Parts: sequence; C-alpha cells; structure tokens
Amino acid sequence: MKQIIILTAILLCFSVADAKSQLTFSNEEYSARRERLMDKLPDGIAIIRGASVPLGNGHFYQFNNIMYFAGVEMPNVILVIDGKNRKSTLFFTITERSADGENISLDLVRDPVTYTGIENYLPIENFTAYLNERVNKETVVYTPFSSEELVGECSGEKFRKFQRSATENEWDGRLTRELQFVENLKNRFPQAKVENCSPQVWGLRKIKSKAELDVLRQAAKLGVEAHLGVIKQTIPGTEEVKLAALFEYICMAGGAKGQAFSTIIMSAEHHAYGHYAQYDRTLENGDFVILDGGPDMDYYDADISTTFPVNGRFSEKQKEVYELALKVRETCQNNYRPGISLSDVGLKVEQMLKENGYDTSERRFSGYIRNGGFNHSIGMAVHDRMDKFDRSEPLQVGFVFACDIMAKADSVTGVRIEDTVVITEDGCEILSSGLPRSVEEIETYMKKN
Repeated sequence: MKQIIILTAILLCFSVADAKSQLTFSNEEYSARRERLMDKLPDGIAIIRGASVPLGNGHFYQFNNIMYFAGVEMPNVILVIDGKNRKSTLFFTITERSADGENISLDLVRDPVTYTGIENYLPIENFTAYLNERVNKETVVYTPFSSEELVGECSGEKFRKFQRSATENEWDGRLTRELQFVENLKNRFPQAKVENCSPQVWGLRKIKSKAELDVLRQAAKLGVEAHLGVIKQTIPGTEEVKLAALFEYICMAGGAKGQAFSTIIMSAEHHAYGHYAQYDRTLENGDFVILDGGPDMDYYDADISTTFPVNGRFSEKQKEVYELALKVRETCQNNYRPGISLSDVGLKVEQMLKENGYDTSERRFSGYIRNGGFNHSIGMAVHDRMDKFDRSEPLQVGFVFACDIMAKADSVTGVRIEDTVVITEDGCEILSSGLPRSVEEIETYMKKN
C-alpha cells in the first residue's frame, strides 16, 4: 500500500482550522430561520433542546435542530422561539474554564446575545422559572416529538430503533428523550396545549438556502476526494477494512466532523445486503465493488456511491448492468428542474427504456419509473426528514436529494451510482461531480493510478 503512505503524507500537510469554534452561518441567516418558524407558530413558543454531554468519552456533537436555529455547539442548551412575542431566548450555563477546554468560544460565553444574535440570554437554572411565568392556558407549547439527530444519525431510523429496543421492550418501556420531555411538559403545565413542531421544522429544513448549499458543496467535494482516493488504491488483494479506513481518513483530514453514515463497502455475495459495512473480505480479481459513503461537514451531509471493478476492467456482465444504470442516471439528471415532478421524470425514464428495447413491465424497472431516480432528501441528516412530500409534487429550487440508481445482474454483480443533487433555477447541479462515471472513464482512471 505504498500509495496510501504517500497519500497520507500529502494529507498531513493540509491544515485544518483549529481556532475556537465559530458559528457556521451569519447571525442574519439564523435569525431568518427563527423568524420563519415564528410565522408557522404564531400562537405559542417552540422549545428546542440541545444535546447533553456524552455519557462515555466520545466527542460532543450538537443536535441538528439547535445547529439549524442557533448554530451553538455547546452541551445542555435550550432555545425558546416565541412566535407570539417574536423573540427568542437562549438558555445555558458554562464556566469560561470549561468552555475553553471544550473549544467553545469565550465570546459566546461572555456575550451570547451579541455573538449569536439571539435577543435574550438566561442561565439554564432560570428555564423553569421562565416557563412558569410564560406558560398559561392560552399558550401553545411546541417542541419536536420526533427524535433529535446527532452527526451520523437520522430521526426516523433512530426513533424506530429506540421503539423496538426500549419502548416496546416489556423489561424496559422507556420513552425517547423527546417524548419524555413532552410528558413532563404536560404534567407540569396541564393548562397548556403541548403540540409537535417537528413537521414545521422539517418543512423549513427541506429547502436549502444559498449559505447551506455552499456548505453542502464542500461536503460533496470532500466526499468525491475520498471516493477517488479509495478507487485509486483498489487492486486485487486489498482488504476492505483498509479501504474503509482510508475513506474515513481522507474525510477527517479534509475537515469533516464525522461520517454521514457508516461507510458501506459491498463486494461479491455481500451485494445482496444493500448496506453492508462489515469490511470482512479481501478483494479478489473479478470482484465488483460498491462504495457508498459521504462526510459530515459542519453538520451537513453528502451521499455518494461509486461502483467499479477491483482489477480495473469491466467484464461484459458488469459493463452491461452498469451502463443500464448509467443511462437511467443520465435521463433523470437531464430532466431535473423546477416545476417537474419526480413522477414526470420517471415517465422520461420509461420512455428511454422503451426506446432502447427494454420491456418496462419487468419488475427491475419499477423503481426507476416510480421514483425518477429519487431516493431520499439530504441535508443535516443523510436521510433528511420532510413534511408532506410526495413524488407528484413539483420540484423546488434549493431541494437537495440523492439521485440513487441501483441495478443488479446477479447475486454478486450489483450497481449503485449515487449523486447529491440540488434543484437550481435552470435545472439541477450535481454537487458530487468530478468522479469518473462512464466505463471508459473508470477504466482509464484506474489504469493511470
């Protein structure tokens, strides 16, 4: 793995900023987000709680919703967004010594109102007294009922896993952190209505601003570099675990907070599992590899998949199924634009398949036609939640999603070609551009490297 050693030396020369943490976006950006939530909740207050200090020795990560509305990467904060009085209040308590040791800006601790642009600040010890004074029978108290997300987590998946392992377990029965807070609010303030604001928050997070897209471009660019690094090092005899480590190293050395999800490497019989991440094979001549991974950059994710032959040469079977997936991808991306629906894009795919002599009644084509290449929204979670989305609604400028094309020739020959895509004024932008995608491009790149 001589080239990995060289690559490592090069990456160590890159400098990653180590200054005290700053807000990712301007105060005006965060303020506009809070204002939009106030517009949706004019009859009450929204309580957004931050993450606690990890119970183990792991690194602290903030919940995505606090990062979205305040950008404050500090444990045990609470943000109250008051839709009725059109003001927000940030609650936290931390000493300057503790903040300095956790790489938290001392300016934030000393002057949080100026630093964050949030109108009011109170110590966390004042939170209960604030609610006692603010909440009455006319107040609607909103809070997210759905699970909050840390780096590498997705709200829906997190909730379902907790339900199975804890809530529905007869020897456990715990509620999620969020639903326990809901119960506490109802018990303490029986005169108030407690409502779920997760759908309103998802609605705001669905469409990305220019500032968010700039961060997503950085995440996607770094993800492309990591994919290129792994493709470059893949030859027969390479252990999957070393390629996974290389992918994550390139991401972290490039400034990622972590991985958007566990890096997926599938080869041989593991193609059958869809999301295999055990890294327990040594790649052999003739293997076809799917690499699915992306970094988390400043709490925003990229999701990218590449498929390539271990020996650098496509077999006829690999080439046939790969080029079919590539045609579907190109048809989808050539048709993404504002106003068109994913269902309409699917019809374009169906037309393309018929023109190329395929029987579109075959089951393997149903997903392409139904989804128009769409798999999931992308943003602060790799599976970003959305409110009231379906494939028949018109695509909007600023909508970011995975164009994820999957195909299969047999149990050991699968394809995944996945891009992070944003809808623009005149079409779409492939944020994850820069990868060799055609058979010729991949073979040329692997031969040169």
